[in-house]
Amino acid sequence: MAAIRDLVRDGEIGEVRHIDAGFAFFVPSAPNTATEVSADLVIEDAGGLDGRLFDPNLAGGGILDVGCYPMSMARAIAGAAAGVDFLDPVSLTGDGSLSDGGVDEWATAQLCFGNGVTASVRAGVRMVDNNTVQIVGSKGTIEMLDPWALSTSPRVIVRRVGHLPQKLTFPAPGAYALQVDAFAKSIHGSEPEQISNADSLGNSAALDRWRRAVGVCYPFERDNATIPTVSALSLRAPAPPDGVDHGGGTGRIEGLSKPLSRIVMGCDHQPDLPTASALFDHYVTLGGNVFDTAHFYLGGQAERRLGRWIANRGIRDDVVVIGKGAHTPDCNPDGLTRQLLESLERQGTDHLDVYLLHRDNEDIPADEFVDVLNQHADAGLVRIFGGSNWSIRRVDEANAWARANDKRGFSLLSNYFGLAEPNELPWPGCLDACDAESIRWLTERQLPLLAWSARSRNFFTRADPSDRTDAMLVRCFYGPENFERKQRAEKLARDYGVSPSAIAMGYVLHQPFPTFALYGPKTLEESRAGFRAAEVHLSTEQIAWLRGDRP
Repeated sequence: MAAIRDLVRDGEIGEVRHIDAGFAFFVPSAPNTATEVSADLVIEDAGGLDGRLFDPNLAGGGILDVGCYPMSMARAIAGAAAGVDFLDPVSLTGDGSLSDGGVDEWATAQLCFGNGVTASVRAGVRMVDNNTVQIVGSKGTIEMLDPWALSTSPRVIVRRVGHLPQKLTFPAPGAYALQVDAFAKSIHGSEPEQISNADSLGNSAALDRWRRAVGVCYPFERDNATIPTVSALSLRAPAPPDGVDHGGGTGRIEGLSKPLSRIVMGCDHQPDLPTASALFDHYVTLGGNVFDTAHFYLGGQAERRLGRWIANRGIRDDVVVIGKGAHTPDCNPDGLTRQLLESLERQGTDHLDVYLLHRDNEDIPADEFVDVLNQHADAGLVRIFGGSNWSIRRVDEANAWARANDKRGFSLLSNYFGLAEPNELPWPGCLDACDAESIRWLTERQLPLLAWSARSRNFFTRADPSDRTDAMLVRCFYGPENFERKQRAEKLARDYGVSPSAIAMGYVLHQPFPTFALYGPKTLEESRAGFRAAEVHLSTEQIAWLRGDRP
């Protein structure tokens, strides 16, 4: 592998165009049978079709058994062509054949990488393949005749325009033992030199994408599964060493008895219950206890996954759940009621701690919304309520009606608010609270603000003026003033030893009115980095400096 990467980096076959890699074998129906499937690969005692390779409860199938090799190879070669250790595919499509039990007997995938390299990969436990790798370049090819080191002398043929074929042999006794040795060293705390943790995680994620494309979902991954914590221990949030919250990580909202973590987990994009469970567990171990979801998210799957996770952990009384409904075009009292009841059913709960109107409909008087929300609060279906993407004028109207008629009013507002001021907002009907009038209004009323997209779609970590591939990020936040703010956030991030996104969230948390910062991490690393915003203490002068206020 090291030699092949060097050949690619050195341009021996010009620019890499395509990679073709397969690893498969055929398991016979009868158990305890030795079957030769290639010159070098013999499968012995595979257990027939009743063995572990065909058991969905044991993660059977070819993708996870041997598909990891061609996938890792394609990512490594595409990375070498780009001068890095690996690349993850920007697009992946797949097809294959599933057994009666739902495991993949054979599968293919088509990959495309950001540098233009494409790849075809194959894997199977009921398919014979030539088990080779071919790398196609603009000036030649590299063929690996035994890429998975199933023999003691893997062979490589390099063909270049205008040159005779070059044949290379690499003695490799005990090749798979090298993997075990590298893993053993990593137990002592250091990453393997050959394959980084990030590379391993990326390969696993690509394999999961491949499985989803083919339709493989194991019983323990389904949205109705009982998924334990990684440790199999009960989930517990860490207590501050002396019982005192020094980081300013919790806040209160009138009408709720529980303190709320000021960093809120967004439940709107987790692709499956295992991913949601890992992210939610990790968030709780960091000290988080507030989860934000909506009737609209993922067609209801987001609510079901959150509800299932809460039931699996048995912690409904320990967390605060924010639900949202009355989304356009059902932004009316009847739509609100129907969506609230559906949300409660999906989550398997009898109440939501906070309920927000996800959009506003100014054709309907604010008092009509207030009246129906009071009915649901009186029935115990919600504890408190507010508006998301509501104007401050409409909130004033709603609360004036509530005061005049001895009813509950809006307890909080949830609009976009962040260090990056938007050119426009991502979706129709959204409102922000970044303008001076809104800030003054919130400060005077001390109305809590749940700031959605507190990291500004990760602008402060991801944005680059020369990179315009994320059309929504460009449309909403690209501009000279925001890039100047990004530079200032990066400087403070270096001073504090945190990510620029944590500084952006810290900006949200240090306002003259109560704030809660909503974020939606896609990885544990993102979750950990973002949650460190609770450790960032910003002065009034630093807040003004981040904004670029003139004296």
